[in-house]
This record gives sequence, structure tokens and C-alpha cells, in this order.
Amino acid sequence: MAAKPTEAGQVISDIARAEGGTTKGSQSAQMQSELAKQRNFDQVSSDVGSKLDAAPESITKEDAQAVHRAQTRLEGQQPPSGSISSVAQHQAAVNEGAAGSSASGTTTASSGIGGAPLDPTTQSQMDRQANYQDAASKVGGKLVNEPGNVTKEEADLLHSREQRAFGVTEKGGLASQAQHQVAENEGATSTLSNATPSDPSMQSQMDRQANYEDAAAEVGSKLANDPGNITKEDADLLHSREHRALGHTEKGGLAAQAQHQVAENTKP
Repeated sequence: MAAKPTEAGQVISDIARAEGGTTKGSQSAQMQSELAKQRNFDQVSSDVGSKLDAAPESITKEDAQAVHRAQTRLEGQQPPSGSISSVAQHQAAVNEGAAGSSASGTTTASSGIGGAPLDPTTQSQMDRQANYQDAASKVGGKLVNEPGNVTKEEADLLHSREQRAFGVTEKGGLASQAQHQVAENEGATSTLSNATPSDPSMQSQMDRQANYEDAAAEVGSKLANDPGNITKEDADLLHSREHRALGHTEKGGLAAQAQHQVAENTKP
């Protein structure tokens, strides 16, 4: 059974028609991209918010990373203090501290209960996250407002602090974006000064990104205008290109929406 376009999808559909179709860089393509980011954030924040309400002790650093990534991509900057991302990161730090103390046979003091201080393990983790947030705020602002001025030193600092705060660096995360931007900046500088092409690895990544955007524009247009005709081949192609471009596929992202629509279309 084919689903009807949402109100937002209908608006995008009308604009796409006026533009003569959805193409990369067009207003309708940009709107579809923003809609996908919003839907992704809505889904992830709903899942994490439910866990925060019902069982905050079950919040993991992966939950915190997922909502932080989704909110950053939607808003184009670091989530503010008090946001669901900030709350989830704090809760994940508390939970990890409690797990560490339990494993070592010590008792964790809980913040906010009788004014007791956090145990050293939890406090140390929170300090590392605060250091990361500080670097992320500065570098994230430059990525949005003056990406051409992001330096290797800034990207390396952010990468180091993200690794220390979370134990991993996310593919497609802020540190990864900063490093990619540095590669673009250095490639542009090299091309201008030496008249040589950009580094092949950087060009390959840009090609993968362009291929993903082409598929996203085409499938996004069908999701908005003609969801009943989304095919398994459409969804599989988009899933493959999103994974190649970003290193992963977003829960609730455009590829996931396409796969969900295929499932809806093939229902008896």
C-alpha cells in the first residue's frame, strides 16, 4: 500500500515540479536533505529521550554519540548546554563511572543526591567530555562560518579530545569533518601554488559524496512525489552509496526511509 506524501514532502514536491525536477544543489534537493536530517534527529532523540525518562541507567556512550551527531548535523553547530545531547552525554558519563566503580568494588556517589560529589572516575570522564565540547564548539563554529580557515592543528586537537572523551572517533563525526575540511583546504592550496590536482584519496571521497548526493536527490524526489513507486533497487543503491560516502548509514536517514517505504509498498 503506497503512503501519501507528508505535508513537508508535498511542499518539496511542488518546488521540485516548479524547478523542473530535483537536481543536486537545487532548492528542493537541499530541502529534502534538511528534512532527512530533521527526521533522523527526531527519531534518534525520541529513542534516547525515552531511555532517559524510563531507564537513564541504560544510556550508553553510543546513545550519546548518536544523538550528538544527529543534532550537530541538523543544526550545523555544537548542541548547547541543556540540550538532549548534553544530557545524554552527562548520563552516559555517570553510567560509565558507576560501572567502573562497581567493577572495582567501590561505591559511586551520585550527583544531585544530597549534594554528594561524583566519584573520581565519573568526574574525570566528564572533564574529558567538557574538553571535547570546548574544542568542538570552536572548530564546529569555524566549519560553519569559515571552513577555509580550519587548520590541521585544530582538527588534530579535536580528534584527540573526541578519542579521549568517547574512546572512539566517529566516522562522519565532527573530528572527521574537520580533517576532511583540512584535506580540502590543503588540496586547494596545493593546487593554487603548484597547479597540480588534489590528492587522489580526497578526490575519491568527493566522488563518493557526489554519487551519494545524486542518488539522494533522485530517490528523495521519489519519496516526496511518488513514494508508491520506490523500488528495492532504489533503496539498495542509496544505502550502498550512503555507506560508501559516510562510512555508515544513518538510523532514520534517507536510505532507511527508502527501505521502510519499500517494505510499505510490498505489503499485501
